[in-house]
Amino acid sequence: MTSLHRTAFSAWIICCAALSLPTLANTPAVAPAHCQDSAYRQFDFWLGDWDTYRIGAANPSSVARNRVTAILGGCVLHEVYQRTDGYTGESYTIYDAARKRWHQSWVTNEGELLVAEGTQQGKQIVLTGSTYDAKGETLHKVSWEPTAEGVRETATASSDGGKTWAPEFDIMFRKHG
Repeated sequence: MTSLHRTAFSAWIICCAALSLPTLANTPAVAPAHCQDSAYRQFDFWLGDWDTYRIGAANPSSVARNRVTAILGGCVLHEVYQRTDGYTGESYTIYDAARKRWHQSWVTNEGELLVAEGTQQGKQIVLTGSTYDAKGETLHKVSWEPTAEGVRETATASSDGGKTWAPEFDIMFRKHG
C-alpha cells in the first residue's frame, strides 16, 4: 500500500468511526434529579433579561443591563450585570439544601468579591456578606423582592460590625425591551 493509499484509508477509518459515535444532539434529554424541591424555585422571580433603574434618581434612564439565567440543570442562577459606565459584575447563586440557605458569590471587573448567604424572608430573598479593603470589613445586606414592575434590589452597608446601617443602593429591574 502506498503512503497516499494509507492516508486515504486512515481518513476513511476516522470518518467512519466519528460517524458511529453518538452525538449530543441525538442523546435524549434527561431531567436532572437534583434541585427539584420547591426551595430551589424561591429565587426564580429574578430570572430574565432586565433593564436596571435607580429608584429616586433624577435621570429615569436605565443604568445597566442585567441578565439572570438558570444553569447547571436549573440548580444555579448566573447573573451578568453590565452598567453603562463600564462596571461589570457576575454572580453565581445556589440554594444549599443541606443548610437551607441561599449562597451567592459576586465578582466584578474592579476586583471586588462579595460572598453572601441568607434565606427567603416573606417575599424577599435576603443575603448578608462582607467585603474587605484597606479600611477593614464592610457588612452588606442585600434583598431582592418581586414587584408589579419587576424585581427590586436594595442594599445597606455597615462598617461598624452591624451596629449601624446606611443605604448603599436601591434599584429596580424591569423587563428589557
